[in-house]
Amino acid sequence: MNADITKLESIAKQVRRDIVRMVHGCQSGHPGGSLGCADYFVALYFQVLKHDPSFNMDGIGEDLFFLSNGHISPVFYSTLARAGYFDVKELSTFRKIDSRLQGHPTTHEHLPGIRIASGSLGQGLSVAIGAAQAKKLNNDDRTVYVLMGDGELQEGQIWEAAMYAPHNKVDNLIATIDVNGQQIDGSTEQVLSLGNLEAKWLAFGWDVLKTNGNNMSELLEALDEAKRRSGRGKPIIILMRTEMGNGVDFMMGSHKWHGVAPNDEQLATALDQLEETLGDY
Repeated sequence: MNADITKLESIAKQVRRDIVRMVHGCQSGHPGGSLGCADYFVALYFQVLKHDPSFNMDGIGEDLFFLSNGHISPVFYSTLARAGYFDVKELSTFRKIDSRLQGHPTTHEHLPGIRIASGSLGQGLSVAIGAAQAKKLNNDDRTVYVLMGDGELQEGQIWEAAMYAPHNKVDNLIATIDVNGQQIDGSTEQVLSLGNLEAKWLAFGWDVLKTNGNNMSELLEALDEAKRRSGRGKPIIILMRTEMGNGVDFMMGSHKWHGVAPNDEQLATALDQLEETLGDY
């Protein structure tokens, strides 16, 4: 994979800057997980995916991405805008009345790039499996990607889907889990321990990879390896270790920034740490 790592890291810096400004602008939203996943979204939309910003809902001939943990919508919206799906200026409407950029992505707003509503946790993997099977039925050789949160794995539907995909040899699917160890009420270890995720997914019949989701080079290597392993009879899952709030020192590693907006002073501090690389909206 030929990638300009410096360019991708530069885009990710702007995405992080967008995130804190969006959440501050409406005093609502989820900055922590969004900041942690900025590198992943930029890697996907600016390097990995074959996709078309003109956006056709059926996605024939394109790679598809589904966001399961929909509360990290700020990073999704910023990435879509920066990738050309809609005007970057629209980011200023995040979570405001009559905005297409709701707190959780919705399809009835007809926002380009959004294929499913993902306010309810636990559903994205099931949807992605269905989309992957549809591609096989249509002789479409593209790949389906889905992102889940680690706290989201406490939802039972995910484990039903986890059984279904290997049984049906859904091998055009690359799932990723954001393993930041934090959820709204505390650490995942405190709320409901997830145990050995690698062992669990292996036991369910998945091909498992691990990576550092806040290192662009390592992340791209994992995504490239996942693509190479596709088509071999097994679905693939990447356990992606990230740090909640990555890029903003006072947010990093704390569940307290799962769903809290920065005040004016905190915003100024965050922006001092986040370089403006593509121009603010």
